[in-house]
Amino acid sequence: MPADPVKFAYWVPNVSGGLVTSTIEQRTDWGYEYNRELAVLAENNGFDYALSQVRYMASYGAEYQHESTGFSLALLLATERLKVIAAVHPGLWHPGVLAKFGATADHLSNGRFAVNVVSGWFKGEFTALGEPWLEHDERYRRSEEFIRALRTIWTEDHAELAGDFYRLRDFSLKPKPLNTQERPHPEIFQGGNSTAARAMAGRVSDWYFSNGRNHDGVVEQIADVHRAAALAGRRPPKFGLNGFLIARDTEAEARDTLREIVAKADSEAVEGFGAAVKQAGRSTADGRGMWQDSTFEDLVQYNDGFRTGLIGTPEQIAERIVAYKRLGVDLLLLGFLHYHEEVEYFGRRVLPLVREREAALPAATDSVRVHA
Repeated sequence: MPADPVKFAYWVPNVSGGLVTSTIEQRTDWGYEYNRELAVLAENNGFDYALSQVRYMASYGAEYQHESTGFSLALLLATERLKVIAAVHPGLWHPGVLAKFGATADHLSNGRFAVNVVSGWFKGEFTALGEPWLEHDERYRRSEEFIRALRTIWTEDHAELAGDFYRLRDFSLKPKPLNTQERPHPEIFQGGNSTAARAMAGRVSDWYFSNGRNHDGVVEQIADVHRAAALAGRRPPKFGLNGFLIARDTEAEARDTLREIVAKADSEAVEGFGAAVKQAGRSTADGRGMWQDSTFEDLVQYNDGFRTGLIGTPEQIAERIVAYKRLGVDLLLLGFLHYHEEVEYFGRRVLPLVREREAALPAATDSVRVHA
């Protein structure tokens, strides 16, 4: 097996409506008991991370939501090895307050807390809470400052920052989060497909999450993020790729499931979500924001998860995952239709095939084309 095999994360369904905006049956529940059982099941079936979503109000098929940081801590306390990533919004959190929460969560979980800094796409959440809605690139500028503040607080005493959005004056956090062999502080993830997001990831983040992408999209984004990191004089962040996984005993079954999901899409919710996110992306200086080229079918899985193409037999999916690994993908962030059953199926049928194929990889691999 390679020294650093591809890792797996799953979207925590702490938001109602499941991971597809469709009326198809989804044997998935947003409540705690279901998610506690899922977290234990996931860590016993090869998952390294779980990502708690964040929405603050009802929107686009998500009527109910559990808050991400509190929910993440509950899942950490219910598990032994799983790392849980809490999504947070700069503008609704102060980095010093989150740093304090994160340090406590890290101690309680023996170093398994992580954070995903979300710059924000949903204007209505900010305006409903009376908070200003910044233009796209300003949101990323605020997020970058948020991450710099967070890392400073977690690693330095007497933190100082005179920023445009946040100010720290001789701020000392005690206890600090755990400093382990794996990382000096809780891992910092971020998402976003825009030019601003890619540049920010290269400068400050530990991990970069991409929406669903095929071969060409992955190659382009990895190159951009690596270029930004080189300009900043630092190692590039690790690369995570979103994908909605439909593994079935036959390819026909998997394709039929995808067709049913799209055929039963909640058109009003999908179109409303599409209008909101494309408005956010269009405000970028170069029009390269997230979801700008997403079709209706792409938006049924709200992070373009179908595009990654993890749909078919276990053998087909394992081949595709390892091909993405050869491109430089370090982690697959997965969603499922029926979480309990499909996470167990993944661990039993798909993961062993991935590890077999990884073990056969040469020590140094060139890029291989992933067919759309």
